[in-house]
Amino acid sequence: MEIGMVGLGRMGANMVERLMGGGHTVAAFDRSPDAVKASAAKGAIGANSLESLVKALKPPRAVWLMVPSGTPTTDSINALEGLLERGDVVIDGGNSYWKDGQSQSAQLARKGIDFIDAGVSGGIWGLKVGYCLMVGGDAAVCKRLEPIFLTLAPKDGYLRVGPVGAGHFVKMVHNGIEYVMLQAYGEGFEVLEASEFGAGLDLQKISHLWNQGSVIRSWLLELAELAFAADPKLSKIAGYVDDTGEGRWTVTDAIDLSVPVPTLALSLFMRFRSRQQDSFSAKVIAALRNEFGGHAVRAEAQAPHDGAATSAASKTAG
Repeated sequence: MEIGMVGLGRMGANMVERLMGGGHTVAAFDRSPDAVKASAAKGAIGANSLESLVKALKPPRAVWLMVPSGTPTTDSINALEGLLERGDVVIDGGNSYWKDGQSQSAQLARKGIDFIDAGVSGGIWGLKVGYCLMVGGDAAVCKRLEPIFLTLAPKDGYLRVGPVGAGHFVKMVHNGIEYVMLQAYGEGFEVLEASEFGAGLDLQKISHLWNQGSVIRSWLLELAELAFAADPKLSKIAGYVDDTGEGRWTVTDAIDLSVPVPTLALSLFMRFRSRQQDSFSAKVIAALRNEFGGHAVRAEAQAPHDGAATSAASKTAG
């Protein structure tokens, strides 16, 4: 099949390469001319604009967006609305909010342009092992595009999960679960590191060990093994954890649905905490404990940021 790819970042460029490896013809566009040249050097049709990308494809056209959610996705869809024709399809593979996808589908439908929301998981490893695809949209349109989905995905790694919006919704919840898993692994390894055995524990080997038949084995533990192999104490990495929105959306939707998600919410809040050099709320708590119980407080320059040290006096009151 022919397909246009808009956005040649860490995932988009690899998806272009995997599609070409599966025998598909890919026209590729990115705001970075160097990114376009890199994909063209591997066999893609390089496009210097959305207009030239659309012209490079025969109708009915399929254009896949792999750009950040929000304004970049909205701007791209608005531009494509004026370039594509009835029967063409736009596939949004970014981490967009599912309600935005529904609105954009309705917008494009007025011109007879179809819309597919494809949740994509696999990161930078997708080129080699494939991408898990959670696809929402009209069943007939998804069936027509299935050769593309099956090329990108590993065996059993593609599923049409429902109508438009369902793809992004399932991916949103997937990423919410990811937040919790990452937080659990992070806390567990911190307990190991902080213990009296910490200096002698080989976290790389423990990561490998836990993947041999244990109930917590996972791909994330494989990645932990790689990370600890490269930097055993993670001394070159700052403890700053960003979020791209999916965890927030999952918590918000769970509130709307009256579904309790305490571990997911706490995992999201811990990401916010990771961005504070020193927490004012912790200062307030320390001050209050000093006021009601006489618990020792540390001067600003002495305050640890790992939360490991506690005053012996803390055993006398809460």
